[in-house]
Amino acid sequence: MRNIALALAYDGTNYHGWQRQPGVVTVEQKVREALQKILDHETKIYAGARTDSGVHAMDQVINFVTEKGIGLQNLSRGLNSLLPPDIRVMSARDADESFHARYSARSKTYVYCILNELSNSPFLIRYVLHWPRTLDVGAMKEAVDCLIGEHDFSAFKKKDEFYKNPAREVKRARVTKRAGMIYIILEATGFMRYMVRIIAGTLILAGQGKINCSEFKEILESRERERAGQTLPPHGLFLKKITY
Repeated sequence: MRNIALALAYDGTNYHGWQRQPGVVTVEQKVREALQKILDHETKIYAGARTDSGVHAMDQVINFVTEKGIGLQNLSRGLNSLLPPDIRVMSARDADESFHARYSARSKTYVYCILNELSNSPFLIRYVLHWPRTLDVGAMKEAVDCLIGEHDFSAFKKKDEFYKNPAREVKRARVTKRAGMIYIILEATGFMRYMVRIIAGTLILAGQGKINCSEFKEILESRERERAGQTLPPHGLFLKKITY
């Protein structure tokens, strides 16, 4: 029995998230259908992250078990010939039998992209949030530092969604700017639904001068969703990397 791990990249624009759901098209559904055609049997897929509707991935990792002896290169080529062009297999490997794409992960890194220029680009419209008003990146950098470490992130989760343990450990939190593009980079042991997009929306408040660093920290410590910023749209969010 083989435990095969695949690294996937996809444009999430046309999909209702990763996870298979009835009545909608998802990335998992497309991958599952292609795998079944090649392996000639159904198989359960385990994913490192469950990206939401419209969210993109540069390095989604999945694993599945099969007895088929197909070569990894042929598997990758075969899947890419069957998958739509906005979903690609980037690499394939035989993993240890204990490897699990979700439970073996040590951290996940997401990036939220904001185009902070007067005019949007037709070539970026699917992949960035266009924000035409000036943002103070220095204030955003100062605010984001307080996220480092283990905290209760209830203020930055989807409203009324229950988690047994809302604590997460953030290993890296950065805001950088290159030309007109602002990148919000967060690496953590795990994320709650909408967590990155709400943090990004709250950082925009800091960038607008509506809250300062101390007030951003107070929002985190309050654990109250109502005090945080808006949930930014999904098309600016990328799953950048899963670390094992």
